[in-house]
Parts: sequence; C-alpha cells; structure tokens
Amino acid sequence: MTDRTLAGTTILMSGGSRGIGLAIALRAAADGASIAMLAKTDSPHPTLEGTVHSAADAIRAAGGQALAVVGDVRRDEDIARAVEQTVSTFGGIDVVLNNASVIDLSTTAELSAKKYDLMQDVNVRGTLMLSRAALPHLVRSTNPHILSLSPPLNPSPRWLGAHTGYTLSKFGMTMATLGLAAELEQQGIAATTLWPRTTIATAAVRNVLGGERLMRVSRTPEIYADAAYEVITAPAHEVTGQSLIVEDVLESVGVTDFSRYAAVPGTPDERLYPDVFLD
Repeated sequence: MTDRTLAGTTILMSGGSRGIGLAIALRAAADGASIAMLAKTDSPHPTLEGTVHSAADAIRAAGGQALAVVGDVRRDEDIARAVEQTVSTFGGIDVVLNNASVIDLSTTAELSAKKYDLMQDVNVRGTLMLSRAALPHLVRSTNPHILSLSPPLNPSPRWLGAHTGYTLSKFGMTMATLGLAAELEQQGIAATTLWPRTTIATAAVRNVLGGERLMRVSRTPEIYADAAYEVITAPAHEVTGQSLIVEDVLESVGVTDFSRYAAVPGTPDERLYPDVFLD
C-alpha cells in the first residue's frame, strides 16, 4: 500500500448509507477525511441496514468528519444543496464518488419502464449531474478526482444480451465518466471507473443476485474500499480516463493475498463468484 493520505480531503458521495460506499467512507475517515453523503435513507428501511445518519455516526467514530444530506441524486435541487452544504461545511470538494446505483437484471420483456427510467436516472444522469455540479470546486483542489463505481465497457453479446436495461445504465455510467476524463484533462481533474472481479457481499447481492449462498462466495466491501483509496490518493494525471479493476489496483501496490477479504474466511479464490461484465 502507498503512504499517501486523505487527511484534509473532502469527499462528496452519492449514497453511502451502507455497503461499498460506507466501506470507502470509513477507509477515508481513518485518515481524518471529511465525507458528505447525499442519500435518501433518512429513516431505517425494513429490509436494509443503516441510514445516512448512522453512516455519518460511523464515519465520525472512525476518525473522520461527516455530513449527512438527505436527498435524491435524481433531483437537481438536491444535488445543488449537497454541493452547497459540503462546501460551506468543509470548505471545498476534492473527490466526487459516484456510488449510488440501481440494479435490475430483468430481461427486456420483463423490465418495467419505471425501473428502466430509475436505472438511467440514478446510474447515468446522477453520475453526470453530481460530477458537473462539483466542477467549480474540484478545479480548485490540488488533486481532484471523480470516481465512479462502474465496469469497463465490454460490448460482447454475452453482456449486452444478459440484462440489457441494466447493462445500458452501467455502461452509460462508465461512458459519462470517461467522457468527463477527456473533457476535463486540461483542467487536471481525474475521472476514473472501478469494478471488482468478484461479487461483493452487499445488500444487492443478497436481495437481487443470489441470497445468502452468493454472499458466502463473495468478497467484503473492504476490498473495494482499499482499491478506491489507492485510486483517489494517486496523482490525478496517473489514473484519469482509465477503467480500473479492484484486484489489479491492489496488485499494483503489492497486495497479492486477497484471502482476508473473503466474506467467509478460508474460502479459496477459485470458489469466489465472478462479477458481471468481466470476461
């Protein structure tokens, strides 16, 4: 691992009440970073752990500063309010983390129009609009980053045809990020995507993909958090425009043993379940 730090850094994140987003926030908090979260979970959900407020408490307990902004990344006024409150509270924005995402693996015939629109609005539009709103502040940062949790573009029939609506939204999320990378390169703002080789033990995996069986052959969110940490602490010009893989990022800084990230200790790597979009 590097000796770089997020001390003094401010991260604005979509989502983050639980799972991968919260793990990334807690990793940053260990350095004393400030994290603002724009999330809808103002009160407990009957089937999902955590709220934006409990996440903020956990960040503070881990050594960071936190700002809970209750809102919806689909709403421009909520995005504007999140940016304004983040800047007024912490003085600026150094990192935008596009973490919020909606998943539905239905076939095209079975996918409702409402759910299709929701995936497009959160995954694609939310990514672009939150990033755009933060640009006047990112440009003032000494090492500005936009990091989106989305896959490399892989237009093979296997993935295009597997769950077309979801695939469109995640590839759109990546294209928005890579477009920003090209557009903002001269301003020194990095835009990068990050995706894991295996499934990650999150509520989406339990509730949408495969229940407890799949949870047991997944890795913990901490592997994503450690890789994200390496990306957003790297000099912006070194990572911008890339679609990075979690395990590759960690291997590049000398981490070769991933056994500690297994959701069930002792599970060999070859038994872990591969995530979507990677051949």
